[in-house]
Amino acid sequence: MPPLPTSTFEALREELISRLERYVLIETPTTSKEAVDSLGVLLAREMGETGARVQFFPQTRVGDHLLGTWGTDGDGVLLLTHMDTVHPVGTLERMPFLRTDDAIHGPGILDMKVSIAMALTVMNVLQQAGRIGGSRVSLLVTSDEETGSRTSRELIEDLSKDYSVVFCLEPALPDGALKTWRKGILGFEIEARGYAAHAGAEIARGVNAIVEIALQIPELLQIAAQDEDTTLNVGVIQGGSRSNVVPDRCRTRVDVRALTQAEGDRVVEAMHALQPKLAGAALDVRGGWNRPPMERSDLIVRSFSRAQAIAAELALDLMEGGTGGGSDANFVAAQGIPVLDGLGALGRGAHSSQEQIDIAPLAERMALLAALINEW
Repeated sequence: MPPLPTSTFEALREELISRLERYVLIETPTTSKEAVDSLGVLLAREMGETGARVQFFPQTRVGDHLLGTWGTDGDGVLLLTHMDTVHPVGTLERMPFLRTDDAIHGPGILDMKVSIAMALTVMNVLQQAGRIGGSRVSLLVTSDEETGSRTSRELIEDLSKDYSVVFCLEPALPDGALKTWRKGILGFEIEARGYAAHAGAEIARGVNAIVEIALQIPELLQIAAQDEDTTLNVGVIQGGSRSNVVPDRCRTRVDVRALTQAEGDRVVEAMHALQPKLAGAALDVRGGWNRPPMERSDLIVRSFSRAQAIAAELALDLMEGGTGGGSDANFVAAQGIPVLDGLGALGRGAHSSQEQIDIAPLAERMALLAALINEW
């Protein structure tokens, strides 16, 4: 059966945009459970209206996760999305939902409320066209991706094992390419402990924790590896209380991105092997992996090749690439489960006041998603 043509989804563009506006007008910072849950209730209702069975996964500190499922047959397809954003409540006052000739602006619109709107629009079309039958398709919407997926990771990993393939609807690369690799993310907090003293009368008795951290920074930068494309960012330093007191505490937080598990493991070992530079100082290093890498494995290459062939039936030239940013697809790939990432919209400015999506490619992206679900 040939895929549904792009024109099918061109006719639904305004319906998609109307759906998307409803979602963007409900602000959903990860840190506000009440706000995120309000969108979750709306999404559950709209999933039900398209024939899905909806299951909530209650949480205490973040919004409840929800899963909508159509059909029961086979291993099926799992769609990954998240409804939380980095934008605080009140952002809409200075960054309203705004449509221009070729783009739509709004907080969280690209990352990734448009993806949820696309998924529900596509599922509604496939249902009405009789393209799904009893085959199982599920849409997982989580609530804490932007803060590391701490409560949703186990759910993602457990659910993924029950499906033949996982499609992650994170934004596409700027040229529309899918993401066949992502770096893994590691995070560390390093605390230096010194000895407090009067900076004038007894400075020699003090052990300056800020200086200790400063001396550690060249060591940290050496842990990065340009030839392996391993990056390290010293992003936060906190220490001291007054300029006339030798500080006895200083902390720094460090972000590391690594292409492979082995390279990340090397970083973990090196970070925990750091030794103090100043006599009398002590170091405490905490942290490690947050997201494993999504390596460009043979399995991912085969999955992309199949997607590329399906896209060709729509006269689309599908490309691939990668990024230093992580997503929930990292968790899936690390388990050896087929996954395609970057199936969301095209746009720019994610996490910024310029966040926007491009209108013109929306129909093509929905047609591609529908074809992948239908033919996989």
